[in-house]
Amino acid sequence: MSVVRDLRVLLRFRNFRRLLAVRLLSQGADGVYQVALATYVVFSPEKQTSAAAIASAMAVLLLPYSLVGPFAGVLLDRWRRRQVFLYGNLLRAFLACVTAVLMLSAVPDWLFYVSALCVTAVNRFVLAGLSAALPRVVDADRLVMANSLSPTAGTLAATAGGGIAFAVRLLVADSDAAVVVVGAVLYLCSALASLRMAPELLGPEPDLVRLRLRAALSGTARDLVAGVRHLAEPQRREATWALASMTLMRFCYGALTVMVLMLCRYAWSSDSEEGLALLGLAVGISGAGFFAAAVVTPWAAGRLGPGMWIVTCAAAAAVLEPALGLPFAEVPILIAAFVLGLVTQGAKIATDTIIQSSVDDGFRGRIFSVYDVLFNIAFVGAAGVAALMLPPDGRSAALVITIAVIYATVAAGMARFERQ
Repeated sequence: MSVVRDLRVLLRFRNFRRLLAVRLLSQGADGVYQVALATYVVFSPEKQTSAAAIASAMAVLLLPYSLVGPFAGVLLDRWRRRQVFLYGNLLRAFLACVTAVLMLSAVPDWLFYVSALCVTAVNRFVLAGLSAALPRVVDADRLVMANSLSPTAGTLAATAGGGIAFAVRLLVADSDAAVVVVGAVLYLCSALASLRMAPELLGPEPDLVRLRLRAALSGTARDLVAGVRHLAEPQRREATWALASMTLMRFCYGALTVMVLMLCRYAWSSDSEEGLALLGLAVGISGAGFFAAAVVTPWAAGRLGPGMWIVTCAAAAAVLEPALGLPFAEVPILIAAFVLGLVTQGAKIATDTIIQSSVDDGFRGRIFSVYDVLFNIAFVGAAGVAALMLPPDGRSAALVITIAVIYATVAAGMARFERQ
């Protein structure tokens, strides 16, 4: 496969291997930590979980990406990135241990959420730093390849981390706090892995920093507005349509995620441990869909074009999501998890490609910051809508049909644009 061949080429770069190790350990720890939070909120026997509680947890996990993300680059241009990986992961290891203590203590829920919020806020700096450091560890000819494979590898590592979390919870220790400690250990390992690189290797160059921090932060806000205006120009209509389509598809994926969580917790099993095992299986199958998208999308987008591949993904979801979802049975829903993982990630890869090819280089970073904000706000917004529509057992035909209509609207709108 071309993916394996490309990865072999990149692994010849020693510092790329080291940076990739930091990414895999860091995002693997993210997967462990996020699943631990989800199981604590949703599957703790002493908690009567609601869709609203799930929506709150998702907001804690994702809103820091949206609020902190656009400004992370400003600080990353002033701090040595190697040190961000070192101290950022050490800080997250400490904060994860604090989260574990709070899980075991009789404290108000808001303290638990503040702890989780701090961990995910630091995460934004680490992930942005990993992307910013890539040009320092591969040559220009292989940068696009590295940009394609590194995030995919990180996503797979996060999925594997989620699998580790489920395994620890079900097989080793019936304690969410113990799972969080495993995540803390992985954060610590990521910090130690960064020490294999010299502090100055990953940049930035000190002589390139000219603006004061306050001016840079205010300038970032202006730059984001300029990026949105750039995206609204007529010659970039395809990027605008693709971004809008991906935002709606992310909304659909978020709403269905909450539905599956509630089904696992209440509809398919009365035992929280069995429900947790079903959720772990659904997460793993969805992750397999993400991997399949990374393999299939380059071929499919090459034959159809990225825009028509988005149409195909959305149309497939519009047909299969209600067909598999309306019975609210385990096997069809698990098949749907694979399908939706594939079409969502496939559409995202195609959207990334359209933006990279149609947006001017000087605006590309800003557009991706806007993209990042929309991507995560859509997921959190979907959780909020699902909280309003879902009954306690998660069975809502209205939600399934609404999501199918949104998928169909995306497919029709994007197809019309492509024909024009």
